Amino acid sequence: MSPNPQGTVLDDPCAVPVDPPADPPEGWCHSLGRGVPGVLLLHAARARAGTGAWETVHRWAAAATATPIQEAGGGLFAGAAAVAYALAHANHPGYTAALRILDSHITAVAADRVRAAHDRIDRSELPALAEFDLISGLTGISCYLLHRDPHGEPVRAVLHYLVRLTHPVRPHGLGSAVPGWWTPHDLTDQPSPAMPGGHANLGIAHGITGPLALLATAHRRGVTVPGQTDAIDRICRWLDTWQQSSSTTAWWPGHITADEHRTGRARQDGPARPSWCYGTPGIARALQLAALALDDHARRRTAEDALYGCVTDTRQVAQLTDPSICHGRAGLVLAVNRAAADAATDALAAQLPRLRSRAITRPITDRPPRGRCQPGLLDGATGTALTCDTGLHQGLPEAPWPWDACLLMPG
Repeated sequence: MSPNPQGTVLDDPCAVPVDPPADPPEGWCHSLGRGVPGVLLLHAARARAGTGAWETVHRWAAAATATPIQEAGGGLFAGAAAVAYALAHANHPGYTAALRILDSHITAVAADRVRAAHDRIDRSELPALAEFDLISGLTGISCYLLHRDPHGEPVRAVLHYLVRLTHPVRPHGLGSAVPGWWTPHDLTDQPSPAMPGGHANLGIAHGITGPLALLATAHRRGVTVPGQTDAIDRICRWLDTWQQSSSTTAWWPGHITADEHRTGRARQDGPARPSWCYGTPGIARALQLAALALDDHARRRTAEDALYGCVTDTRQVAQLTDPSICHGRAGLVLAVNRAAADAATDALAAQLPRLRSRAITRPITDRPPRGRCQPGLLDGATGTALTCDTGLHQGLPEAPWPWDACLLMPG
């Protein structure tokens, strides 16, 4: 396969492999975030661009489907939906039969999970993050359904549920109403005495900005259900409540605890690292998408100004210590790239060359904390390489949707 057009990521000894491993770790074949389906996305993109071979794509597709897939899986990023996302993105006629089978499982699982979620709401119980979030929950499954069958009943059923999720509730023990996405769990989605009363999560990976981006994206594509506009507005107004200000721009905490909810004050004293998963890039992009859906010029300006302030604040950017999408520089580049395309001014676009250069030239020297580089989409070389390639292949054959639709960035 030809080297990365930008010249560094795939020259790294820990670069994306051309051949699947003969004995992959458990779960790796069906993990979009860290395993085979994510690597398949990169090889498919490069095959379409003429810098890779379809034979390589087929080897990875075979690896993804070689062992039984747990259709219930973990939402979009593990199991049937993860494999289906990668195969459907490849857009090759040889995968049609496999996709037909996978889609039938995914729609059945989506229906079961929607029913369970409505039953939980009817019991006046609070949700786990994995019920609704992007990585493991119904937002991620709906992301696949929205792009695969945008006007089908399965995606509308999830949108109905997400609308209901946004209504406030009054759970026992918290003393006041909280948003419907309040979870009794900690950040690992487990009950914990370290976080009594649970929390409300703002991150795009596990929090409410994932559903916000999904609802807004569907709205912009003409896929709507009753109450959807009000649901978008409710989430945005709640985010307004927790918007913080600094000397340069707005920012948001990654989560709100029960104590912070009672006092109305966030304890986080400054912006955290500007990561896709929990930081300003993911939150601001979701708010921009919402503003575009609602034609809200003031909110759009706030979101774009927040992202601009983030990328021009050297102290914030210095907190990014790896090249990955989830926690690192690639995620920042990706969010800015997508937001700049929709922005009212050229200010964000003007920052992209500097951000791209930083993301591309430093991966070789960086290593993850455990000392071993992984090829994964979220935390490894695949995501970094895909981000570096984004925008380089203008005019070449397009996939049915952008590869980063699974991250809710394109809108």
